[in-house]
Amino acid sequence: MRAYETIYIVHPDVVGDGYTAVVDKFKEVLTDQGANVIKVDEWGTRKLAYAVKKQGRGTYILMAYEATPSTIAELERRMRIDEQVIKFQTVLLEGGIEEPAPATEEASGEEGETAEAGE
Repeated sequence: MRAYETIYIVHPDVVGDGYTAVVDKFKEVLTDQGANVIKVDEWGTRKLAYAVKKQGRGTYILMAYEATPSTIAELERRMRIDEQVIKFQTVLLEGGIEEPAPATEEASGEEGETAEAGE
């Protein structure tokens, strides 16, 4: 399976349980097709650079997952049909999904040493 990222924008009027249902629906589409969902980041409602379907704002969601090309085709088909999704884009990640490095105690320890040296 290949690594992909899909970012999609949900209509700004969809809030609460409706918003949660949209996010869960697309996660479920991936898992039903055998994909491995790695992370789902909800970026919140933001102003769009230009009006899309007469909307100036939208709620952004980024999903990172591993899937087959046929799974991507099904996910995008369902996003096109869903009127709550304003726009979407899927990108193939050539190098795989990179996890951010966790913060280590060494980095915070170095800051303390420089503060003591300055005193």
